[in-house]
Formats: sequence, C-alpha cells, structure tokens
Amino acid sequence: MALERLQLEHIPPAYQVYAAFFRDVANTDFLQAQLLARNSEFEYAFVDASSVISRLHLLSAVYSALNALLDGTLRTPNVHSEIVVSLNVNNNIADAYRRWGITPGKTKDLIVVKTQETIWAHLTEHVHGTPAPLTDVELALATDWPKIRKYYRLNGVPALERLADEGARRKEGERLAIMGMALRGL
Repeated sequence: MALERLQLEHIPPAYQVYAAFFRDVANTDFLQAQLLARNSEFEYAFVDASSVISRLHLLSAVYSALNALLDGTLRTPNVHSEIVVSLNVNNNIADAYRRWGITPGKTKDLIVVKTQETIWAHLTEHVHGTPAPLTDVELALATDWPKIRKYYRLNGVPALERLADEGARRKEGERLAIMGMALRGL
C-alpha cells in the first residue's frame, strides 16, 4: 500500500523503477496540467489503471520503455511518457496518451511509475487518492474491460468469447494484449 520498487531482470541496477497505485484520485486535472506544463517535478508515467489488465501487462510496458531508453530509441520526450506509449498496439503517440494517459474527469484510478528514488513523499503530497497495492486483485477492480476490448481490438475474438470462466477470460485477454504490444511495429 505504498511505493513499491519493481525488480526487472536484465535492466542495469542503476535504473531503479518504482510504482504506486492510487484509487479514487480527485485531482487528475492538476496532475495532467503538471505534465502539459512539463513540470520536471512531475516527470512520472501516469497510467489510467482502467486500461491495465495486470502487473505483467504494466511491467511489459515498463520493460519495453526502459529498453528503448537503453537502446537510444525513445520516441517520446522521456522514459516515463514512453511507458504510456508502450502500452499501445500501434505507433500513434497521441492515441496512446489519450487511451492510457491521465484524463481529467475520467481517470479515477491511477498507476504512477518513476525511474528514480525518493518519490513517495512527493506523490502522496500531490496525488489526492487512496494508495492501494499494485496487485492483480486491485487492478481487476479498476480494469474497464469494454475499454480494453476496444483498445486491443478484442471484441468478437473467438478465443475470448468461448471462455465461460472469468479468470480464464481475463488471462487470455491479458495474453492477447501483451502479444499485441509486442508485435507493434514489426
């Protein structure tokens, strides 16, 4: 229920990744304004949790963004915006920000990712929401499946439609979303 350090294999130890999950965020307009103003104190990946399926889904985007940073192939201004863009299945950056980024009045649950230390005090001062553990159980409460199906073009996919078990449908949806992210640009 606090800031969590994420351990990612194959990432140099100098790159420490931290994440936090906030429910019922009340000041998304302020947070987005800080991003748009390019306030360096708010250089975070602000991800709308309703578009995230699981930790693995999020960590796939974080890993992809860090690889782009290390390879020198960032398509966005920084690794934090690259995390948001890495969730998208196509190369449309504006589309990725609109779908996975923070949206005033619409984003209720927020995942925050940062690639440096000592950010918890800053986050809890400026993000007016309830900290929650970044677990699949908590993310399931925030995931908006109609949005996920639309963004990843999963509506009418037979592999999902024929699954009666909700847990199995969620896992298959997660697998298809991550595959879509991995195949982008090939």
